[in-house]
Formats: sequence, C-alpha cells, structure tokens
Amino acid sequence: MPAPVRRPAASARVRTGHFGRRLARALTRDPGKVAMFLALLLVTIVMLYPFEYMVVNSLRSEPQYLLQRGFSLSSWPALFSALPVGQELLNSTLIATAAILVILVCSSAAGFAFAKLAFRARGLVLLAVIGCMMVPVQSIIIPEYVNFANLHLINTYLSAILIYAALGTPFATFLMTAYFRGLPDELVEAALCDGLSYRQTFRRIALPLAKPALVTVTVLQFIQIWDDFLVGLLFLQEPTNRTITVGLGTLSSGHVVSVPVLMAGSLLSALPAVVVYLFFQRYLISGLTLGVAR
Repeated sequence: MPAPVRRPAASARVRTGHFGRRLARALTRDPGKVAMFLALLLVTIVMLYPFEYMVVNSLRSEPQYLLQRGFSLSSWPALFSALPVGQELLNSTLIATAAILVILVCSSAAGFAFAKLAFRARGLVLLAVIGCMMVPVQSIIIPEYVNFANLHLINTYLSAILIYAALGTPFATFLMTAYFRGLPDELVEAALCDGLSYRQTFRRIALPLAKPALVTVTVLQFIQIWDDFLVGLLFLQEPTNRTITVGLGTLSSGHVVSVPVLMAGSLLSALPAVVVYLFFQRYLISGLTLGVAR
C-alpha cells in the first residue's frame, strides 16, 4: 500500500501565499527597492562564497579535496604541526593591541585639538594629516625599512607597532575630529568655566562621550592590522615573532601546498577579525554616522 502523500500544513500554505502576495505588491509599488535588495543579495552571496569555500575544504583531507567528496579533520592537526599557530596568534594579538592603543591616544588627542582648540594654521595642519591618508604604503615601506634597519629594530615587535600606528593615525584623527566637532562648544565652555583645564575637559568629558568613535577606530584598525601581510613580511621575519598572516604566507610558499591545510589556516586567521566586527557592529555603524549626522 503506497504511503500517503503529505500535504503542506494549512499554516505553511498561508505563510507562503502571504509572502508571495507581499513580494508581488512590493514589485508593483517600489521595483527599485526590490532591485536593490536583489543586488545586495547577489553581492552577499559573492562575498560569502570564499568563506564557505574555506570552511568546507578545511574539513577535508588532500584526497577528499581532489575528489570533492567526504569530510575529515586531518587538516587541522597538520596545520598545528606545520606552524606554531598559538605563538603566531599571540604575536598578532600583541602587535594589534599595542598599535591600536597608540592610535587611540594620538588620534583622540589630536582630534580634540583640531575640533575644539584655536591655534594658528589649524586647518593647514589638519589638511596635512588628511593628506597622509593618500600616501600609499608601498611608497614608504622601503624607506621605513632602511630607517628601522639603521636603528636595529628589524624583527622586533616595536617596528611593526610603530609602522601600524603611523599608518592608522591619520584616518583615526580625521574620524575623531569629525566626531568632536559634533560635540557642542557650550559643553567645553561650561567645563572651562567650572575651573577645568583643556586637558581635564578632554579626559573627563570629551573622551567618555566619544566611546562610539573610539570603538569604531578600534574595530577598523584591528581588522586592518590583523589582515595585513606586507608590513609583517618585511619587519617580522623571524619564526618566533611573525604574525599569523606571515605564517600562512610561508606555508603557501613551499613546493607542495596542501590546500585543506592552507584553508584551515586561512579560516583560523580570518575568524578573529570576523568575530570582532560582528560583536562591535552596532557601535561601528553608530560611530561612523554620529559625527556626520550632528
């Protein structure tokens, strides 16, 4: 006796029909919005495909990857045996944390000065800082390498920290300046009338109010520093102090490259930046828009 054919539940049919009617109404009322949604959906698929490729192939062995069938965890032990993953992750974390602290201190103080202090040639100095954002890193990396080599700082954390701080401070200063300009001048004047100095006003009033901008700078600079390869490759060449991206670069430079192992390392390297972005996404969006909206 054939098995009875299951029909969709009434509630499921109602929901499907309701969605279809809503989609039809949206197409007729605002086709531009629907086209934008479909375009964004296509972009999302294109952007997520490499991540899906990494996840799937990191769970395969080399024969399974060639056959594109089956799953295995053998690539992960091979990754940890080929690279000092823990040390490289620690190196990346230390360098990113120290560089971000330098960027936050310099950019927040400079942004408050450009926004709230009146001094000669303020606009010209700010224009010079913004102009530093336009200088490509490839054009200055070799002179900086020579300078640090003369100071005997190559293959040290300090060299990478200073380079990342120098590269990230101009944009962070521009962002903090835009944010502090949104703060009412009356707030600063009231603090000065109460007997606070500009330094105390900055530390006690401006900084607590600038939390969204500070988080935005932290997230953007963390992603930039964590994913960078060029600076780490030139300034951190020793196996004991290289970052995770440089380690993956050395892993892929061999004559025989195991793609599943490389995908496992790439996934492990990408996860911290993705987690930080997802966790601070709300603060990131508000920090990017508040300074403009005010």
